[in-house]
Amino acid sequence: MKTDPASVDYMFSAISIRERAGQVLELARRNSLGHFILHEDALESLADTVQIEIERNYPTLDVPYHSRWRHFSVGGVDREGMLERVLASRSLRERCRAKLELAIVSVLLDAGAGASWRFRESNGGPVYQRSEGLAVASYQAFAAGLFGDEPYTVSARALSQITRDSLAHAFQVGDTNPLLGIEGRVSLLNTLGAIIKRGSSSDFNGSPGRLGGFLESLEDLRNKGELEAGVLLSYILRSFGEIWPGRLSIQGRSLGDVWKHSQVTGEGDTHNLVPFHKLSQWLTYSLLEPLQECGVRVASLDQLTGLAEYRNGGMFIDAGVLELRNKEHVVSQHAPSEELIVEWRALTVALLDVLAVVVREKLGVSPEQFPLAKLLQGGTWSLGRKLAAERRADATPPLTIVSDGTVF
Repeated sequence: MKTDPASVDYMFSAISIRERAGQVLELARRNSLGHFILHEDALESLADTVQIEIERNYPTLDVPYHSRWRHFSVGGVDREGMLERVLASRSLRERCRAKLELAIVSVLLDAGAGASWRFRESNGGPVYQRSEGLAVASYQAFAAGLFGDEPYTVSARALSQITRDSLAHAFQVGDTNPLLGIEGRVSLLNTLGAIIKRGSSSDFNGSPGRLGGFLESLEDLRNKGELEAGVLLSYILRSFGEIWPGRLSIQGRSLGDVWKHSQVTGEGDTHNLVPFHKLSQWLTYSLLEPLQECGVRVASLDQLTGLAEYRNGGMFIDAGVLELRNKEHVVSQHAPSEELIVEWRALTVALLDVLAVVVREKLGVSPEQFPLAKLLQGGTWSLGRKLAAERRADATPPLTIVSDGTVF
């Protein structure tokens, strides 16, 4: 269905992400961007490196989707299997609800943790950090009942009662173990609770008061038995859009992870706007497997884009595909609203599409066999982390972004 390109619905679509990122890539190809120089000839060498990374990680090319579920197995622990055993007495539908709930709250808590934060899973147990640490911490909090009226559930009532202190305790945050953006994370969860409570008679009617009550709404969105990935993303952006802080808005609706760039054009109120919806797309990817277990097949995965985050983006800088015009930017901290960061994120999205074509050709696979969700998991995200570790002692990205816990 065609969407008015001047409307908020357009900005809540994967199409708008790809189209606006494409504009930034074309500006880079004309050497017209203010902050980056594009060396597109370096993509061939990068594609070779990504191919090697994929084949090292998944020799048979049996690559799972890039999703939150991969992080739950950190340290070689099968936490998903543990969850299955705990939920074994529940019906298939209730098991699906629980998995959807875990994926959502864990993704919402997955913004950058910072280089200092650590999480110890048990007394004397292993210590994790960054995304994997946040995954384990959120899993433990889910199992302990922080998010729901009972363990392994997520409810409006429990989310609305989460405080900075209760989340800090669950995530082992303290003066010597700071977590970036903890206030922003608490606000996301509180607002999500309000959305569930208000929507229990409509979007969450499958199980009123429970986050997993939206399963029936997703089933209703299927066309000929399939749910298109772009439709799933738009549903998430419409239904959960209020959780994101009120930054930019049009037609009275907050846009979330959408930013301005002076050289990007668009119709009406969307002029100069560049959407990314990084966490919402990460969430969409993370719902694929639970939904398929419920019998909801998600199709057309490449309607979604690559993720505009610092591992993929850092890979392009560290591999020499992108060059900063002003090298001093690497020693400064930057707000997500800066055009430097908007350019970086948009180029990341657009270049992942270009890179995917080359890598698929090298691997001898089709887009249907190897969607972006597999390219991200198999190669680019882990390669971005490896390149960062090779170039910087603390494995931080090449650019530092000030995090409020709600964007990256």
